[in-house]
Amino acid sequence: MQLIWLRSDLRQHDNTALAAAAARGPTVAVYLLSPQQWLEHDDAPCKVDFWLRNLRELSASLGTLNIPLLIRTASHWDQAPAELLKLCRQLKIAAVHVNEEYGDHESRRDAAVAETLKAEGITFHSYLDQLLFKPGSVLTKTESYFKVFSQFRKVCYERLHRSMPALVKAPGKQEKLEVSSDPIPDSVKGFATPSQTLRDLWPAGEKEARRRLDTFTDAQIDYYQSERDFPAKPGTSQLSAYLAAGVISPRQCLHAALQSNQGEFESGKVGAVTWINELLWREFYKHILVGYPRVSRHRAFRPETEALAWRDAPDDLAAWQEARTGLPIIDAAMRQLLETGWMHNRLRMIVAMFLTKNLLIDWREGERFFMRHLIDGDLAANNGGWQWSSSTGTDSAPYFRIFNPLSQSEKFDSEGLFIKHWLPELADLNKKQVHNPADLGGLFGAADYPSPIVNLSTSRQRALAAFKNLPSRTSSGGDDE
Repeated sequence: MQLIWLRSDLRQHDNTALAAAAARGPTVAVYLLSPQQWLEHDDAPCKVDFWLRNLRELSASLGTLNIPLLIRTASHWDQAPAELLKLCRQLKIAAVHVNEEYGDHESRRDAAVAETLKAEGITFHSYLDQLLFKPGSVLTKTESYFKVFSQFRKVCYERLHRSMPALVKAPGKQEKLEVSSDPIPDSVKGFATPSQTLRDLWPAGEKEARRRLDTFTDAQIDYYQSERDFPAKPGTSQLSAYLAAGVISPRQCLHAALQSNQGEFESGKVGAVTWINELLWREFYKHILVGYPRVSRHRAFRPETEALAWRDAPDDLAAWQEARTGLPIIDAAMRQLLETGWMHNRLRMIVAMFLTKNLLIDWREGERFFMRHLIDGDLAANNGGWQWSSSTGTDSAPYFRIFNPLSQSEKFDSEGLFIKHWLPELADLNKKQVHNPADLGGLFGAADYPSPIVNLSTSRQRALAAFKNLPSRTSSGGDDE
């Protein structure tokens, strides 16, 4: 008997470990609920709920193949080896199959499980699945991990020209086993159930993920490059939550994008090329987790930035978290996050730069807050984005590049449609006034909207000074976008 241990790969199609297990003989699937670990990793309640809903869909689809899905609890990953060994003994399992996961805790967990099973004569197989390229296979000429995305992408392109990662065939129906699937719990202790409104925005299951991918690559991908930065437009694929939970694979995304672009990934339609570029950013940040494990441990990618004199400003942090900074684009973005479990990518950069540069608050505060609310929360992408924005990370924006939230707002929400949707208290302002109601001095219906908590100009200078005082800083200049 074969066991597939499901983690962030909640799908039947194009699932490497599932296909490999089924090819070797009768297969059972297991998923471990790990609430204590999830709390330590700051996983959001809406994300845990999304996993449970996807498990329910997956259980039904595996059921059509006679593959039972069992649910076990290992509250902390330390308990995973014992829990899996117990199950393997019960079912007389010969081999356990998993798709690789990345991150310090994940690697240690899998090594511990492999060791425990091996001692019992049970083999442990792990497969490349949530990435296009195995970490350690895309390296610089000196055999080290890339630190700069553009150079990483170039090597990925060379590899893709040579061979395209193939889709994995879904397993066929097996003989019925004497094992029944377990019911999937509606909730997990410690994680509140999100509102129905939020759940309705993110229907579970492979069919929905595939529908979104097909809709995007059929109709929207051509406009992706020109519309993806405008939060009021439906310019993005809305697939990030499905990718994070593995309800759809990056291979499926890549193949669909190529199909829409006559097989090209470097030329042809600029929308498709730009979107494939985003898939490679996702890839890059996961390779960074493996190559530079310190980022898994709450450390800055650029070690010299650990010396930054961050402010301890709990009131400012609370205003940012609660969407009352007095800067409409920031507050609208934070309300979008709080109510939907998701934030538009351009806005993620704007609010992150505001927190780390204008408020000079440690990026780790923002990273943690995002993870606690994002339905697509992913350590690699979230950490990578926060460190990029705060100039502590890979490929980081030069420290003197500080997005001005007002000019970003005017540029990417020029009509104020996004702001007015999330801040209805500003609905009566015209498209010029809505970006900075402070200019009105509390008149014209904006009286109940707070004043800005910070002066953008003086706070920018404060950030520049803090970065200039770091050791081994050689560049200087100014760039206020």
